[in-house]
Amino acid sequence: MIDIELILNTSERQKKEILDSDKRLSVPRISAAIEPSLPQFARIITGIRRSGKSTFVNQDFLKDGENAFYLNFDDPALYGFSSADFTILEEAIGRFQKANDGTKSVYFDEIQVVEGWEVFVNAQLRKKNLVTVTGSNASLLSSELGSRLTGRHLDYELFPFSFEEFCLLKKCKKNVKTFSDFLKYGGFPEYLIYNRPEILKRLFEDILMRDVVVRYGIKDVRSIKLLSLYLASNCGNLISGSKLSAQLGLKTTATILEYLSFFEQCYLFFFVPKFNYSAKAQTVNPKKVYCIDTGMVQNVTLSINQDFGRMFENAVFIELRRRTKNIWYYSEAAFECDFLYGKDSVPENAVQVCYELTSENKEREVRGLVETCKKFPGVKPLLLTLNQKDKISYDGMIVDVVPAVEFFK
Repeated sequence: MIDIELILNTSERQKKEILDSDKRLSVPRISAAIEPSLPQFARIITGIRRSGKSTFVNQDFLKDGENAFYLNFDDPALYGFSSADFTILEEAIGRFQKANDGTKSVYFDEIQVVEGWEVFVNAQLRKKNLVTVTGSNASLLSSELGSRLTGRHLDYELFPFSFEEFCLLKKCKKNVKTFSDFLKYGGFPEYLIYNRPEILKRLFEDILMRDVVVRYGIKDVRSIKLLSLYLASNCGNLISGSKLSAQLGLKTTATILEYLSFFEQCYLFFFVPKFNYSAKAQTVNPKKVYCIDTGMVQNVTLSINQDFGRMFENAVFIELRRRTKNIWYYSEAAFECDFLYGKDSVPENAVQVCYELTSENKEREVRGLVETCKKFPGVKPLLLTLNQKDKISYDGMIVDVVPAVEFFK
């Protein structure tokens, strides 16, 4: 049964666990410009599990003198918590604030598992509390949330460590060697600290079970696992629901597409559409698949371990995804370009990714980039490599060749 003492005791235990881990996980999150809480707006921070959301909250605790109220709803002690228990939670927060000089900062982790949480958060905002909501599901940032919180929220996404944060944690300089290590190990903080492969393998399993199977009530666990491993082994490749259904022998195309949306909601995989001014055409065309982390890919599948070109392309996508959600690929019969991206729904930049530019691939890579830019006048071309820097003149256009350490932040 949920009562005030259970909530307060759970909150204190959870806060102590987070604070105890702070010294090991204290790299400032410079890749995410998360502003301080505002009295009239819920600060919503979402991202994949173990990406550092709790650590960010911990750092905020220290700023608040450790007097903030914190509650993670994804805790066995709170199983069975329902919307009817929000009244008890409100009383618990009131008692905590009286005992801690009326501090107004409150943090709710994974609160989206409780139906009707938005109404409760609105009530906290009306009390002038500084509300931070963290969660591992992109539904927290969905368009529906705007109407449920009546526009009173500021949204942020937190990804695993960027290259610069990787270097801060490892206390190393940004160069080709450290970037190659970044491709190999990825950006999950705990894995970077302990270097134990089972950490990423276990995390992959936890995300599948807790954020997909349990959350969406899926009974066919075998199909989910089979599909996830196939996607991890095919980062950078084109996929479609119908082909996946045929290749893997999994149910209907509609079911496959539903599974893919679940993967994207929990930030495990991303699916990049081919650019088209028609939204319907973008939906119909095959999409390119990328995983949240290159270290995770290389620990859950063997087929891609030595394919540095595909890992490089995956890392470039994640870096772009930190900057914008508006990312596409482009291709025609005679050429293709890895990425188009911009702040809005119209491309502003074109990026071709090539691990190493050689005499054999130079014509293909540069031509694909230039031809794409001709299709979209005003789009700026960029060719990313591991460690090459140049300017190439091709068909009346100047293409900047830039090494990874200059592009990754």
